[in-house]
Amino acid sequence: MAYDDNRVATADVKETHDLIASDKVEGTKVYDLNGDHIGSIERILVEKRGGQVSYAVLSFGGFLGIGHDHYPLPWSKLDYDPELGGYRVDISKDQLEGAPRYEKEDESFWNAENGQRVYDYYGVPPYWI
Repeated sequence: MAYDDNRVATADVKETHDLIASDKVEGTKVYDLNGDHIGSIERILVEKRGGQVSYAVLSFGGFLGIGHDHYPLPWSKLDYDPELGGYRVDISKDQLEGAPRYEKEDESFWNAENGQRVYDYYGVPPYWI
């Protein structure tokens, strides 16, 4: 399974070889290239008009879910690894600690300038180009 909780799948939640439902992505662990667990996907953000997944919000740090930080990752940075049952990224913990992040309640983070900053930091073309 792509997550480590006790959710029960219903008939309307589907997973195929190439597709996965959003509720199965949320909570999926994220690993660095060495296979070390660095966080979990808290949510995905989908572009309203085009329907493209724009960001995966990585929850990182804290203890027992308290005090963790939120890091928007370009979706293109995640590579699903079936052996790990999670996503692998080419980002180290040190790189992640210097990455753009936001406070959970801070809706002002989500603007064009910060979006460009996130994609620039990870060195990938923005989803809107």
